[in-house]
Amino acid sequence: MGYKYFTIGTKSPKVQLCDLKSGSCSHILQGHRQEVLAVSWSPRQEYVLATASADSRVKLWDVRRASGCLSTLDQHNGEKSKASSEAASTAHNGRVNGLCYTNDGLYLLTIGTDDRMRLWNSSTGENTLVNYGKVCNESRKGLKFATSCDCNPEFAFVPYDSTIAVYTIFTGELVTMLRGHYSTVDCCVFQPNFQELYSGSKDCTILAWIPALREPLPDDVSEKSLPQQHLNPAYEDAWSSSDDEG
Repeated sequence: MGYKYFTIGTKSPKVQLCDLKSGSCSHILQGHRQEVLAVSWSPRQEYVLATASADSRVKLWDVRRASGCLSTLDQHNGEKSKASSEAASTAHNGRVNGLCYTNDGLYLLTIGTDDRMRLWNSSTGENTLVNYGKVCNESRKGLKFATSCDCNPEFAFVPYDSTIAVYTIFTGELVTMLRGHYSTVDCCVFQPNFQELYSGSKDCTILAWIPALREPLPDDVSEKSLPQQHLNPAYEDAWSSSDDEG
């Protein structure tokens, strides 16, 4: 990447960009009104940064520019901007403490303390209005969740208490709950090369979750003749902790 920065979100509304070589602060992004809880670099445009704050807002920045942010995401897609400027341009009705781009960078997922997850078109800033239902979020700090890569369909892995909720990104379906930890799950990371999910917990363990492979179909059976739940292993509880295989 041409831009070798790491970002720091603090209890102040400012975001600091620091040079990886020197460690010094190169410049500061100002625009949020309360503490910044999550940041995420776009995998599609290396100079675009998304930030989420306790002020209910998500902002997109072009770090090449010294001016203000590119845009502020609006959950209502502009429908309420005329009625109330204060209600406009909020991504959630609460603190926004989770951000995660899809692997191709075309979409951005956000999570707030209003128990909602939203999917945004990263180019237009439009709320796609995918309904994930109630996405429980009891974290008062940043929520580290993950998305899959090269899966069909694509999944979002969201920590919830001692479990991990697995959602289909573009339909909003809750597929399964991954259980294996004994305490609160703090973070999830997806490893695309091995198609594995890693989760860290307050129980002082890191678990690797591996999707079970489907058995090959007999020659005289076609996929079209199978019930839908057998067409995709995600409909079953096919993920297992690597500890279960030992």
